[in-house]
Amino acid sequence: MSALNLLKQLKDSPRGGMIAKAHPKPLLRVQPTAPDLAIADAIAHHARPVPEKLGRALSWGADEHVLLALALVGWLGARGQDRSIRRVSDHMLLLIIAASALPHLMKRYINQTRPDRETVLGHLNGVPFSGKREDAFPSGHALHMGAVASAASLLPPRPRALVRGIAVGLSLTRVLILAHWASDVVAGFLMGAALDRLLRLFTGCPSQLPRSSQATVAPSKPGRRS
Repeated sequence: MSALNLLKQLKDSPRGGMIAKAHPKPLLRVQPTAPDLAIADAIAHHARPVPEKLGRALSWGADEHVLLALALVGWLGARGQDRSIRRVSDHMLLLIIAASALPHLMKRYINQTRPDRETVLGHLNGVPFSGKREDAFPSGHALHMGAVASAASLLPPRPRALVRGIAVGLSLTRVLILAHWASDVVAGFLMGAALDRLLRLFTGCPSQLPRSSQATVAPSKPGRRS
């Protein structure tokens, strides 16, 4: 990235020392915490192009478009299954739709400057630009992953742990590439988990998958032959 392009991207950054553009006044402006600033500064100092590119690529796994496509495929595939499976697929599709819409709604009324707009050193070290400048809070990707991690309670223990581990890892990529402050990711993840639990009250989603479905997910244990 040329120095000219970098300055153009950072011209409305308060910490960058540039003149700020006029933005519509939000209902709420969220400020980063002291730990947020310390974490972002450490990442900016130690960032390198290859890990940043990898983090940006991995973060697509938590993108709403990818998740909506997967949820829709799962919903279509469940149409010929029994009632409990259909309820789970209905819940998952509704959950992903709601989790995709909620961050957009919140960001219309809540402003927070992304950390990637408040660093020059980070961009020189390979940190990319992400999304709109004032859309840091909450992290939509983390909100999606919180919803998925909560919904993973339907799965047997091993797949559940795997899904939740992946969800946490993908959420952390948003901190790595300075798309969000750490608190944005934590808040988004918790919101997504709460959204899943709230929607269960209305969708009739069972607390666990039926045993027949779990058998196709859980690895079979070796046993004696009769």
